[in-house]
Amino acid sequence: MKISLNWIKDFVSIPEIDPKEAAVKFTMAACEVEGVEETGGFLKNIVAVKVAGVKPHPDAENLRLVEIDAGATSTSSATVKNEVVCGAPNVEVGKIVPYAKLGTKFPNGFTIEPKKIRGVESCGMLCSQKELGLGDDDKGLLILPPETKIGASIAEIYEIESDIIFDIDNKSITHRPDLWGHYGIAREMGLIFGNPLKNKYDKAWEDKIISEKCRDARLASPVSVEVKENTCCKAYYGLSLDGITVGESPKWLKNRLVNCGLRPINNIVDISNFVMLELGIPNHIFDRDLIEGGKIIIRQAGEQTKFTTLDEIERELLPTDTVVADTQKPLVIAGIMGGANSGVSEKTTRIFIESANWTDSEVRKASTRIGLRTDSSQRYEKSLDSQLLERSLLRITELICEICPNAKVIGKIEKDGKEIVAPKKKTVKVSVEKICAVLGKEIEKTEIIRILQGLDFGVSDTNSNTLDVEVPTYRATKDVEYDVDIIEEIGRIIGYDNITPMPPTDKISPVRLSTAKQTHRKIQDFLIFNANLLETMTYPMSGEKQLEKSKIGSLNEKLVLVNALSKDHDRMRPSIIPSILGVGAQNCKNFDKFGCFEIGREYDFNEKDFAKERNVLGILLFDKKESRFMELVNVLERLLRYLNVSAQIVAHSDKFPSSVLPRNWAGIHPTETVDIKIMGKNLGFATTIHPILAKDYKIKGKLSMAIIDISAFENIAPKDKVKYSPLPKFPGSVLDYTVVADKKITVAEILSAVEKLKVQNIVRTSVIDNFEMDEKKAITLRTEFLDKENTLSPEFLESAQKQILDGLDKAGFPLRA
Repeated sequence: MKISLNWIKDFVSIPEIDPKEAAVKFTMAACEVEGVEETGGFLKNIVAVKVAGVKPHPDAENLRLVEIDAGATSTSSATVKNEVVCGAPNVEVGKIVPYAKLGTKFPNGFTIEPKKIRGVESCGMLCSQKELGLGDDDKGLLILPPETKIGASIAEIYEIESDIIFDIDNKSITHRPDLWGHYGIAREMGLIFGNPLKNKYDKAWEDKIISEKCRDARLASPVSVEVKENTCCKAYYGLSLDGITVGESPKWLKNRLVNCGLRPINNIVDISNFVMLELGIPNHIFDRDLIEGGKIIIRQAGEQTKFTTLDEIERELLPTDTVVADTQKPLVIAGIMGGANSGVSEKTTRIFIESANWTDSEVRKASTRIGLRTDSSQRYEKSLDSQLLERSLLRITELICEICPNAKVIGKIEKDGKEIVAPKKKTVKVSVEKICAVLGKEIEKTEIIRILQGLDFGVSDTNSNTLDVEVPTYRATKDVEYDVDIIEEIGRIIGYDNITPMPPTDKISPVRLSTAKQTHRKIQDFLIFNANLLETMTYPMSGEKQLEKSKIGSLNEKLVLVNALSKDHDRMRPSIIPSILGVGAQNCKNFDKFGCFEIGREYDFNEKDFAKERNVLGILLFDKKESRFMELVNVLERLLRYLNVSAQIVAHSDKFPSSVLPRNWAGIHPTETVDIKIMGKNLGFATTIHPILAKDYKIKGKLSMAIIDISAFENIAPKDKVKYSPLPKFPGSVLDYTVVADKKITVAEILSAVEKLKVQNIVRTSVIDNFEMDEKKAITLRTEFLDKENTLSPEFLESAQKQILDGLDKAGFPLRA
């Protein structure tokens, strides 16, 4: 947003300081100034000259040497003549054109210097309309009227005053609707630079305009106003005028608009834009002859319809969009833009002025949906104050009556809406002690009151250190609500750079990890440093398609998010299985072998507490060629031993359901599956993903997975007592052997058969390999022997080997030939 310093000076005195320094002070206290530029200043160095002669350039066909007559200077009566190289096609002897003297610096940084063009020195430059910023024509020189005084500056001829323009970053005033106009900016600058605001638009001014301009207030208005229910209209004010003459705006009005980046159109439209830039309240002016039925109705569109806006683009409106309509048709998209069917034209003689306020969120949604963001919608999105609408309406009326002397108000001000009545005043209590404590600086009570009153806050001093601060209505629309907001106002005005930095004096104590967090850390440490796995983190949200694909049998439809960012993450996941299957499917595309784990949460709907959460551990092992199921089981055994929890890995059985394994889940492998019992409860499982489900995920290889519900034991303090035993004095022995079993037989059954033999001095039996044959499978086992008191004799080892192999043979697991 562009702010004119000349315009600001209409409301407050600004000291003579460097504009860039002023921009820095304003940035530190109010809002960010992105840039500072001077307009019109360079036009003082560009003067009107007469073309005295034209001849061809000796070395260029399209260039000519132009002799100019710059008139007499202030120090000499002699006529100054210069020669300029020019390529414009419309240069002719006797024409009066703009001439940029040597040393002239243009806004784009280009400076006029003596320069040879094809061997001929050019002393200056003749200018086009576009080069001067006076229009878009760049096809030739700007030809000035014949009566133009030779030697007069372009600034003087076109009555252009130099101005300083501050380019305000819109993002820095998103929370400040009062700063979207010059009047609000002037209030801030007045306090920052120590000069009071000239309150031109007070109650006395309003009474004066009403008494002078609205003399027929008791007469019926030619246009009435009605606000329907279920619209986004907060308040609507309207006024009718006759005797309008549409024409060109005065120079001062056009200059103000151009300096702020708006294109002048005609006096009525320009006044509308001028008041919006001045007071920050958008408005709209109708050609009253185009309003059918003598009534303005603010209603919903009612049906999906197409509407052509002032920019002559057809827009699609929804039935719930709010429109300003007459008795027959929509005229305006509320808060965004008017229609081409009711705008002011050269033929307009009677007008109806609208000054309204709309619900910020509704304007924002409609503006985004139809792809039209205007100066009006930008301001309405910030939540404006309805109590300022009448002031804006009267200011438009004042300017129209000033510029159109025959203009006359017809009837009274028409108004409707729930916010036409002044709201209850908002008061915030704040203590001087809290202000000083929060800011870290001692500030006098009188200084606090001065700052707040300078910002238009009402302050009641109760002779104590507590102040009752009355918030102005234009700051109470989602801006200032609590005492900390008042403290922020004080802080920014005194300057945060004036507050001495101090280190914090609070005591810093180490944070002791919770028991659950300690358990999580132990799991992470083991799986990373001992099992060489990588940790992954997936979103706790899932999508319907993802849950259906995993076939876990639950869509968690009662835990669907209201404002989901995407359909793929629109509900809380009932199981971690879909998430880690997705991780496996993604990584198997890039790696032949990998292992990873995740500690995450699962969510189930609960009537009493709405949702029941549990922390679970998921582990994945993948290999393109071989199953890593036995490796996974071994990792689980070591992990549970490391955690010092009472656990068993047993054969899978549907009779004992698990909290983490869906019943009859399609991903369970028929043979490579075990259950994990912890403290007597079935709290987990390990399996190799069934080939059919793996195919659905396009997993080419063997993916083994384990899930454990760790919430059941994570809050139990782990037993950190480590039992030490001396290293064995005598050597042990290892027996490796391979037995054959049916494919339906689980490894756990074979291990259980070895355990039932109760052979002495067996330390442990583990699975080394699992090999699939045509109709059978071969399992390689390793049994370790150790006697702490004696060396194992060959006779014992031979007897033990025979006992194990014979026992397994009887159990149906013969030694592989």
